[in-house]
Amino acid sequence: MLSTGALRAHLLAAGLAGTVATSREESLRSYRLFAAGDPRVTLGLDPEGGWDEGELLRLMADKCGVSGDPAHRSGPDVIDPERTLGALAAFAERLGEAARRRAPVLLGTGHPHRLLGFYAALADALSAAGCLVLTPAQGRCVDITTRFGVRTHLLDYVRGVALVREPDLSAAGREPGAHTHSPLPVRAALESAAEAGGPLPELVVGDHGWVCGAGQLGIESIGLADTDDPALFVGEAEGQVSVAVPLDDGVRSDYYRPLTRYVLNRACLSR
Repeated sequence: MLSTGALRAHLLAAGLAGTVATSREESLRSYRLFAAGDPRVTLGLDPEGGWDEGELLRLMADKCGVSGDPAHRSGPDVIDPERTLGALAAFAERLGEAARRRAPVLLGTGHPHRLLGFYAALADALSAAGCLVLTPAQGRCVDITTRFGVRTHLLDYVRGVALVREPDLSAAGREPGAHTHSPLPVRAALESAAEAGGPLPELVVGDHGWVCGAGQLGIESIGLADTDDPALFVGEAEGQVSVAVPLDDGVRSDYYRPLTRYVLNRACLSR
């Protein structure tokens, strides 16, 4: 089993925690946009409180370990590895509880290029434990607003993990999917599951709009979030999101493998 000390060292060496690639400028911009209610940053969450930039900065300092100094405006951002480790333990506990109940689960990612392998390993382990890994609305079209305007995407599943693809048949089976913050894919998946008479997921695992969109609808959700993703941490603070794990969500995909082993061991899902 990977020890906590070994994982802490890996988090720092891989840039998953400690000094991360996400810049302070990016994080502060996200806090400004969230405070303004920009849907690109709220990720489907409708916060109960009126979060201003100062409150968001204090929340992110508490949840992630970023600097709480509003005068700190530039340079790389920082994530406290102890906060990452604590959240990973809570994340694993929720997975273990779902496995013991054999609960139906839905996994989805807006970061398929980086995080697909992490979620796919969780899907495999949950399925082996008797959980039904749901794949509703496969092939459904979802219109998502991007920086290039509204673009139609297709909802797809790879190894039990939901993602969206641009409908380019020449790329089918090669590219792992598109990056998205939108909550519309999870809404489409849940709507399809309900229309089919269920089952609905008792736990949603993922990032971005997958977590916030499900949590806003009252479904237990857990996920990973970077320092420029305040919505998940606001959702956690207000009770819509069960666990938000602070880490850099854009490093090499193989850097997440030790996290996979650690989480599965903690959740008693290793085979």
